[in-house]
Amino acid sequence: MTATAIRLTQFAHGGGCACKIPPGELEAVVAGLTHTGPTDPAAELVVGLDDGDDAAVVRIAGGQGLVLTTDFFTPVVDDAYTFGKIAAANALSDVYAMGGTPVVAVNLLGWPRDVLPVELAAEVLRGGLEVAQAAGCHVGGGHSIDSPEPTYGMAVTGLVDLERLIRNDAAVAGTPISLTKPLGVGTLNNRMKATGEPSPEAIDSMSRLNAEASVAAVAAGIRAGTDVTGFGLLGHLYKMARASGVTAVVDAAAVPYLAGARQSVADGYVSGGTRRNLDWVRPHTDLTACSEDDALLLADAQTSGGLLLAGEVPGAPVIGEFVPAQEHAVVIR
Repeated sequence: MTATAIRLTQFAHGGGCACKIPPGELEAVVAGLTHTGPTDPAAELVVGLDDGDDAAVVRIAGGQGLVLTTDFFTPVVDDAYTFGKIAAANALSDVYAMGGTPVVAVNLLGWPRDVLPVELAAEVLRGGLEVAQAAGCHVGGGHSIDSPEPTYGMAVTGLVDLERLIRNDAAVAGTPISLTKPLGVGTLNNRMKATGEPSPEAIDSMSRLNAEASVAAVAAGIRAGTDVTGFGLLGHLYKMARASGVTAVVDAAAVPYLAGARQSVADGYVSGGTRRNLDWVRPHTDLTACSEDDALLLADAQTSGGLLLAGEVPGAPVIGEFVPAQEHAVVIR
C-alpha cells in the first residue's frame, strides 16, 4: 500500500476530539484529584482542575501566568500532513482560550510503526510544526511511542497577563454569548470517515488558529470563555454555566453551522461521542424547544472548534446570553 492510498482514519476506532473519554466518566475519574495540592508548593496555582478549565495556569513574576496544556487524538482526516495541522491547532487553542500566547510546544506522537510507513509520521509532524510556527510558537522536541493506533498532539506552554486571564468560571448574568467558529465538524468528519469524501469547509475550520479571536476577546475586556471541542457546544456551555453559577440561554436559530452539517446529521452521521455528550447534558438542559437533530448538532463533538465567549467580539455571532441561575444550566429557545 502506497502512502497516498492510505486512509489514516481507518486505523483508529474514533477520530479527533470525538474519541475523548465521555465527560461524565472523565469527571468521575478525576474527582479525587480536585481541590488538592502539595503542602509546600513551589508556585501558586491560579487555575487548576477544579472547574475543568482549558489549561492550568501558574503565577510567575511580573503579573504573568504560565499556561500549560496538552491535547492529542487519533486521526480526524485521512491526510497525514493535514492531520498534523489540525491536531496542533487544537492543542494551541487551549492557550488561546485562556487569553494567552503560546510560547513553546513539544510533540506527542504514537505510531503503529509495523503497520504505517514512518514517512507518514514525518508528514504529521511537519503539519504540526507549520501550524506552530504560524502561531509564533517554538516546537522543542517531544516524545513518541509505538502504539496500536496513530495519535498525535502537543503539550503547549504559553504566557498570559493574569489581569486579562479568560477562564470558564467567570461568566456573569446579563452578558451575551459569542461563538467564533461554526459548528458541524464532528458530523462532517464522521461522514468523511464513512465515505472517504472530505469536507473542505470542515478542514479549513479545524486548521484555523484561534489566535485572532483570542486577541479580540482580550481587547474587548472579556474574562470568561472556553473553546468548543470534544464535549460539543452544549457540554462546554454547561461546564461554563455550572462553574459560574449562571444559566446559559441559547437562541438555536443564531448558532452558525458549516455547510452540509445539518444534512449530515439527518443522514445519520452522528458519532458516539456526540450522543454521549447529549446524554450527559440532557438532565441539565431544557431542550423542549428544539428537535432531536438540533440537539445532536448542538452536542456535536467538535475538533479544533472556536471560542465560546461571555461578551461580544467583532465578526462573531451572538448566540444567546447568560442569565441568573434557573432550574436548568442551559436553556435552548
